[in-house]
Amino acid sequence: MALLLELLDIFLATIVDVIPIAAILFGFQFLVIRRPIANLRKVLIGFFYVLLGLALFLMGLEKALFPVGELMAKQLTDPEFIRSGIASAGEVLRWDDYYWVYIFAFAIGASTTIAEPSLIAVAIKANEVSGGAIGVWGLRIAVALGVAVGIALGAYRIVSGLPIHYFIITGYVVVVIQTFFAPKLIVPLAYDSGGVTTSTVTVPLVAALGLGLAETVPGRSALIDGFGLIAFASLFPMMSVMGYAQLSEWQSSRRKKARLNEQQPEPQASLAGDKHL
Repeated sequence: MALLLELLDIFLATIVDVIPIAAILFGFQFLVIRRPIANLRKVLIGFFYVLLGLALFLMGLEKALFPVGELMAKQLTDPEFIRSGIASAGEVLRWDDYYWVYIFAFAIGASTTIAEPSLIAVAIKANEVSGGAIGVWGLRIAVALGVAVGIALGAYRIVSGLPIHYFIITGYVVVVIQTFFAPKLIVPLAYDSGGVTTSTVTVPLVAALGLGLAETVPGRSALIDGFGLIAFASLFPMMSVMGYAQLSEWQSSRRKKARLNEQQPEPQASLAGDKHL
């Protein structure tokens, strides 16, 4: 019964959140475009499904994803667990003793990004618009690698306590430099790829991981150090997507040169010396 009441509270809160979106959509339809909505009954049923799905999703976050992320972070940063892999039990923990944390951050970043619905939608549309030049799986894997590296580096930042602006400024300098050399076709998509990663699946787990790390690692503040992983998850996919495009372009140019070299006829030997025979 308590679970149903909690779901009802979340459902009512979701309705309040979605009302502005519905007001804008229906307001423009009736007041600006001034045309009736086709299949109004289906549209209203679809809105109900959206509300119910969001309520269930938010409840799932509170009951599963957030607790699991925080629990994993606390278990991986437990001093007893970390010291079990250290020769001397009394040795002071260093940043490199938390290697399981970085591996977990890399794995969770890659897996959540692969499953991200918004990234799947963008990859499919990019494939359609480019006529197949941009592969669906190629883009998804490139973005997933970027997020994985970014979150692993963000976890290192939390453990080490280094200022976040050093990483962010350096990262954006690299992105700006890459923008000048990457294929123009991929640059806007690379910038959008950084945004689509911060969506329904990735954000809850990554935020829970950051807060769990900051609460468990000695000397860290949950407010100062616990947040910021989402910025890494948004920044590094830009680099990985543009790097993927640059690598593909370089491989394509090599293949073209190899084909041209194969098609060129071999120079015929001069017959001038035969005249003296």
